[in-house]
Amino acid sequence: MSDTPASGYMRRLTSWDAAMIVVGGIIGGGIFLNPGIAAQRTESGLALLLVWVGAGVLTLIGALCYAELGARRPHAGGSYVYLREAFGSLAGFLFGWTMLLVIYSGSAAAVATIFASYASGVFGLPPGTIKPLAAGALVFVAGINLFGLKLGAQVQNLFTLLKLLAVAVLVVCGLFLAGADGAGVLASDPARGNVGFIGAALPVLFAYSGFTYLNNLAGEVREPQRTLPRALFFGMLAVIVVYALVNVAYLAVLGHDGLARSNTPAADVMSRVFGPIGAKVIAIGIAVSTLGFCNITLVAGARVLQVMGDDGLFFRNVARLHPRHRTPNVALLLLSGWAVFLAMAFNFGQLLDYATFGDWLACAVGVVTIFWYRSRDKGGADFRVPGYPVLPLIFVGVVGWIVVATLLAKPIQACIVLAVMAVGIPVFHVWRRMFPASALPSQSP
Repeated sequence: MSDTPASGYMRRLTSWDAAMIVVGGIIGGGIFLNPGIAAQRTESGLALLLVWVGAGVLTLIGALCYAELGARRPHAGGSYVYLREAFGSLAGFLFGWTMLLVIYSGSAAAVATIFASYASGVFGLPPGTIKPLAAGALVFVAGINLFGLKLGAQVQNLFTLLKLLAVAVLVVCGLFLAGADGAGVLASDPARGNVGFIGAALPVLFAYSGFTYLNNLAGEVREPQRTLPRALFFGMLAVIVVYALVNVAYLAVLGHDGLARSNTPAADVMSRVFGPIGAKVIAIGIAVSTLGFCNITLVAGARVLQVMGDDGLFFRNVARLHPRHRTPNVALLLLSGWAVFLAMAFNFGQLLDYATFGDWLACAVGVVTIFWYRSRDKGGADFRVPGYPVLPLIFVGVVGWIVVATLLAKPIQACIVLAVMAVGIPVFHVWRRMFPASALPSQSP
């Protein structure tokens, strides 16, 4: 595999970098906030843990599917490339369009809002500073990546290691220093009814979002056919273990009812052990964790826009790579600018629903392309998802079920996302009419 793919990117990311991108792209702010929401929708600690582990296994199946896709097409662009090749330019365009306006920008804005909420609490700033702080965080992480992916990867690795340190401190405090009764972890909470897997799974799935980000950077990964599957598999296993341990720590200290009543479970656990100082320490850790997530989200999304521009399905200026750093700076600034707008215009709850629905819908459609590749390429790939076709069908079926349930439970938020996608259809046709000679993909299979 050449160090310089046809796209113009340099293969500078090592196996360690790739694994840190997987972990850092998933662990953001969700694990520090959403367990309380999930606890409100389950009847016991056991049910809560089953939801977290079950959603993790589902995500691991999706990661294995994306490992095969990445091994088959180790190019920049990820899902955009797979959809474009399998279903045509319109499908690829709709993914990129929704990614820009909803999925990546909304996720980055939501998690930047978490960063701002914790940072303002640490420094005692008024609530009015939250939105400007969120915007500033997005500008900061975008600025780092204007000067080369290697610098951005080094910063990302630092963010990921610091967030894992914060998680380790939280788990140790919860399990060993609090002196809680381990039997209470699985105890039932009769005061709460069970609203079913779907209701509890939605906030949990948001915490698992981001496992596809590494595929967007496949054009910059060394030995991608070998590195991508390993990084996705072992990275996902690490995240599942981390999430399970954190939830056990919450339950050990707060109990199921206490976790359900907590809006800041991580801070509550640390304050039980170390008082206000402990709460501030974990708040700093959470702030670092969210910055890492925003960093990789914007970096990964910019690659999709750059490839779209190179294909003629977006503005040609967006396709430009910096002549020295080989980074898609115009695309990065465009995506970051829209994320800043969303962070200033909407609150966390709105952004959470806005991004999660679109993200998992796109993941399911991306996995469907495996069936197209298998039908076309009888010779196989360097990595093949085990249990084919059962595991891909399970992933698509369960995620499809969750998407439909979300549409029924939160029709306004889901319909906004669907409307954005629908508007993309006439935009695509107008674009093709205005630029009729711009439809040839730049990266051949």
